[in-house]
Amino acid sequence: MWTGTLYALAAGLMWGLVFISPLLLPEYPAALQSVGRYLAFGLIALPLAWMDRHALRRLGRADWLAALKLAAVGNLLYYLCLASAIQLAGAPLPTMIIGTLPVVIAISANLRDARRDGHLPWRWLAPSLVLIAAGIACVNRAELAALDHPAPAELWRYARGALLACGAVACWTWYPLRNADWLRSHPDRQPHTWATAQGIATLPLALAGYLLVWVLLRAGGSPFAMPFGPHPWRFIGLMAAIGLFASWLGTLCWNAASQRLPTALAGQLIVFETLAALAYAFLLRGHAPSALTLTGIALLVAGVAWATRIRPRPVELPVTSE
Repeated sequence: MWTGTLYALAAGLMWGLVFISPLLLPEYPAALQSVGRYLAFGLIALPLAWMDRHALRRLGRADWLAALKLAAVGNLLYYLCLASAIQLAGAPLPTMIIGTLPVVIAISANLRDARRDGHLPWRWLAPSLVLIAAGIACVNRAELAALDHPAPAELWRYARGALLACGAVACWTWYPLRNADWLRSHPDRQPHTWATAQGIATLPLALAGYLLVWVLLRAGGSPFAMPFGPHPWRFIGLMAAIGLFASWLGTLCWNAASQRLPTALAGQLIVFETLAALAYAFLLRGHAPSALTLTGIALLVAGVAWATRIRPRPVELPVTSE
């Protein structure tokens, strides 16, 4: 139990890094950060693919097409929305919105897969949803208060950040459901092989995206210095660090935690990512969160913990007579 919890904590600490990269590279377009991160991850996946080449050869055209779709939505589009949200609205509110993912995924699965996976009674989920909504409202109030009489343009910028964070949640709600569909329909394939396949599928998408961003910046007359921007070593270092630690090593730590912990407990420990991201954000700001922000964080954690303790109930299928 203790080893599994430490693995989950390590995963959360590394996953939290993706929330501060947009703050450390404010001059860099979010699209460039997204393709840069996954270009690094794709390069890291190459030696893994070589070691797993025999299993990868068993994947057919439809499998690679599915991997491309998952990589495009769950990797590139998700991080494009998240990085843009953080650059527009700051880190705390988007981090809180992303922190609702365990519950949003559970609700989506409840609507879509109740016959297969069981049904979560809505009356049991209601307290969790109320706690989460109250937590996000508290942090939103604190962040708006920190803007100090914002102009309409600032409010619109903040609102766009919140909407993009919701877009990131939508991407990463779709991704695990579709990913689980593929794994369930291919029980003879190893999960690590499928993860490596997605990493390889990400590489050409990220490379094409990098070239597209370069062309668009040049066509728009942007003074941004491509290929690596005004701080090349900081950009390359951050992309490599996030690709290695967040995309690869963090996932390995989470898998190790999942092997050692009950599913109900592992689900609750995803909150380590949210807490790590918030801690990093306030460290960068150089001050502690306000009492209202701390209250919001506590409410979010309580809401997610409540929801992950609810166990699905089997759905009784109607009896048909011949």
